[in-house]
Amino acid sequence: MTIQQAKEYSSWIEVSNSSDFPLFNLPLGIYSSDNESSYAASRIGDTLIDLHALHSLGYFSSIDLPDMIFAQETLNDFISLGKATHREWRARMLEIFGKDCGDLRDNAAHLEHVLMPVEKAEMMMPVFVPDYTDFYSSREHATNVGIMFRGKENALMPNWLHIPVGYHGRASSIVVSGVDLHRPKGQQLPNDATEPVYGPSKMMDFELEMAFITTDGKPLGQRIKTEEAEDYIFGMVVFNDWSARDIQKWEYVPLGPFLGKNFGSSISPWIITLEALEPFRCASPTQDPQPLAYLQTQGERTFDIQLEVAIQPENAEPSTVCRSNFKYLYWNMAQQLAHHTVNGCNINAGDMMASGTISGPTEDSFGSMLELAWKGTKPLTLTDGSTRKFIHDNDTVIMKAHCEKDGFRLGFGEVRSTILPAIND
Repeated sequence: MTIQQAKEYSSWIEVSNSSDFPLFNLPLGIYSSDNESSYAASRIGDTLIDLHALHSLGYFSSIDLPDMIFAQETLNDFISLGKATHREWRARMLEIFGKDCGDLRDNAAHLEHVLMPVEKAEMMMPVFVPDYTDFYSSREHATNVGIMFRGKENALMPNWLHIPVGYHGRASSIVVSGVDLHRPKGQQLPNDATEPVYGPSKMMDFELEMAFITTDGKPLGQRIKTEEAEDYIFGMVVFNDWSARDIQKWEYVPLGPFLGKNFGSSISPWIITLEALEPFRCASPTQDPQPLAYLQTQGERTFDIQLEVAIQPENAEPSTVCRSNFKYLYWNMAQQLAHHTVNGCNINAGDMMASGTISGPTEDSFGSMLELAWKGTKPLTLTDGSTRKFIHDNDTVIMKAHCEKDGFRLGFGEVRSTILPAIND
């Protein structure tokens, strides 16, 4: 699918050229408009499409879909139907909402049930996440962190160029955009101290990441190969992997991240499918040394997704502090999934696998405050004149992602969350 072919899809629903959600995008999410019932939805421009209403009115009669598939609190059951069904659904949506199709457009009674302004909907968690894995796949980020803590000569650990390093995180604390989090408490070892102290983290940080959501995988014991990996990837979201750096620094040896990470991660509400991203495929960075055979991939296996992060202090305007790109990742999604399952580990519909912090080659593309302020030695100045080494109480962090080429744009929207003061208990 080329950019030109994607641009030819236009809808009878009005969409501005600057929108993240042209007809070709067709994201999926879960919404509620009455705080009681939740339904699956898609979106074109600023118009939300109720998929349950659309299904109930017979618009998906040509597809083998259970009656209540879009009347559930999550998309997990729809994801479990598999990629072939997902593609049928997408093709039918492109048809229904194409500019020349009047089946729904010319039926006022049906329109009343199917469409609503997106601002009237509350977006919910799109999936139940059975398991969550966080990778560490940006060479620039891994190098920056390594230089800070081990020096330039030992920046990358010996295994880093050979495997997509990852760890299993806490699925239950992943929340959707708009859900605010309290500053976590835990043990820290202050500089020059010999004994740890307990209290709120003083080094709250964001991590700019993307995450992919899987379909059901193979039975336990069978691996997913790189060449088939995308058949098991449903779509992607923007992912903020919050990090309490001081808690993490004290705890991570020998078993890695724990309390410094598991208090919360935030995701954007709309899942963007790989089919929508197809026109923006691009090459991954050159890998040297060549990975082992089970990790080798052919062709363009990543996507040109522009990323940005802004910090908004309380009662102030947001300041953009980072611009990066998903294509910088050294290890692509196919390699991540192939490595995750090479030992026979099984995956489930709704599993979430995050990329790790996505940093680029320049200082303004670093994907965390740890790097942007270089461990607190280079504070950032925001537009209101205040400075930041790390995230303050009542700061809101806003992450956005979009693809744009040759005058055609689609995107993910945003994920935003505010860090509230620690709970006084």
